Amino acid sequence: MALPQPRVCVTGGGGFIASWLIKLLLSRGYTVHASLRDPCDPKNAHLMQLDKARENLHLFKADVLDCETLTPAIEGCRGIFHLATPVPEHKIVDPEREVLDPAVKGTLNVLKICSTLKVHKVVVMSSNAAVTSNPNWPQDRPKDESCWSDKEFCEEKEDWYSVAKLVAEQEALEYAEENGLNVVTLCPPYVFGPLLQSTVNTSSKLLIYIIKGSLIVPVNDIPSPLLTVELILLIFCLITSKIVFESSTYFV
Repeated sequence: MALPQPRVCVTGGGGFIASWLIKLLLSRGYTVHASLRDPCDPKNAHLMQLDKARENLHLFKADVLDCETLTPAIEGCRGIFHLATPVPEHKIVDPEREVLDPAVKGTLNVLKICSTLKVHKVVVMSSNAAVTSNPNWPQDRPKDESCWSDKEFCEEKEDWYSVAKLVAEQEALEYAEENGLNVVTLCPPYVFGPLLQSTVNTSSKLLIYIIKGSLIVPVNDIPSPLLTVELILLIFCLITSKIVFESSTYFV
């Protein structure tokens, strides 16, 4: 008789990639805890309509900056997928409050709770933004784990999303090494695909603006590479399998 799949948590469960991940995990027999800022918000209604959601999906009202609300969502879980992070659509006025604190402090809060609760594996969703904004990196040299975005360069451009992703991933890996926590980070580019939720996410809005001609983007400025949500789900399938990875950071 097959053993039941373990219990896992997905933070930021109402997001585009997170929704597809939850759908995947439910289809593979996992019991899923999903943390949301407001489970009752109509934009999250699609989650409980997923196959097997009634039996195996549990929604938790939580804020990554509030460990007291976040702990119940993680408690009892063997693996954590940390996807909760702000993706700014408009010009950022207060970088600390809008992006940096939720991304950096929020990630460290998740990791500290995982250490306390002895979670087996944590997957932190980083971004290509953490590694690609580096004008000094040789163009003919493939990017690897030694490549990071240039923090000062990003700050000068007021690219606060890249700064947040860079610092959050670096601190996550440093925390993991110092505390013996099994952490894997993923650095995907722009991810597109069918929407499960009723609202349009920021990445998809960019594509819509370009298609409709309301945003003119020079060819050289089009984000590259682009990734379909099916491919990112394939990566998640590999991570949730019994494969043991030697590296802690994976570019997609």
